[in-house]
Amino acid sequence: MSGCRLYLVSPPHLSAKNFIIPLREALDGGDVASFQLRLKNADDDAIRRATDLLRPIVQAAGTAFILNDRPDLAAELGCDGVHVGQEDTSYAEARKLVGPKAIVGVTCHDSRHLAMEAAEAGADYVAFGAFFPTKTKEPKTQADPEILRAWSESTVVPCVAIGGITVQNAPILIEAGADFLAVAAGVWEYPDGPEAAVKAFNSLF
Repeated sequence: MSGCRLYLVSPPHLSAKNFIIPLREALDGGDVASFQLRLKNADDDAIRRATDLLRPIVQAAGTAFILNDRPDLAAELGCDGVHVGQEDTSYAEARKLVGPKAIVGVTCHDSRHLAMEAAEAGADYVAFGAFFPTKTKEPKTQADPEILRAWSESTVVPCVAIGGITVQNAPILIEAGADFLAVAAGVWEYPDGPEAAVKAFNSLF
């Protein structure tokens, strides 16, 4: 039994109302550690509306609701935490906005140096990627699974693997020591539907 768990990421474009059914299906598939709402080009009101609609569903399933990039809105809207990239708000600023109890995760691309800085600052997890080609976003870096192994052997701060992860290619990342697999298209575009996808990932763990 590996200690790996699933970290769902929303599709890049969604209608919150239409997304309720696939989201519920995914959460019905078994253990999901967290769900990140990632709406890059949406305005604040659209993010607020989507969060207000989806957050209660996610939290009722015992899953943490993480907002991408926006610690200010995460704090305002009762989210469990925030995920920030290297070009977004700094870790320190994000922590100040969401408070000491919220989750703050940091994108570290393929850099152990960035990850060490984030971990030393107090990040709850670091995210490495992209490990595989992905259509969800234009990856800035290509990461090697060895970075997960090196990280998990040298530190206790959890690491998230992200980028093009599917049921087929996940085992190499689990074996390398990922604590969480962040998956978007690998669940939402799974041929048998989101619930089957989550079940398939959980059977790998």
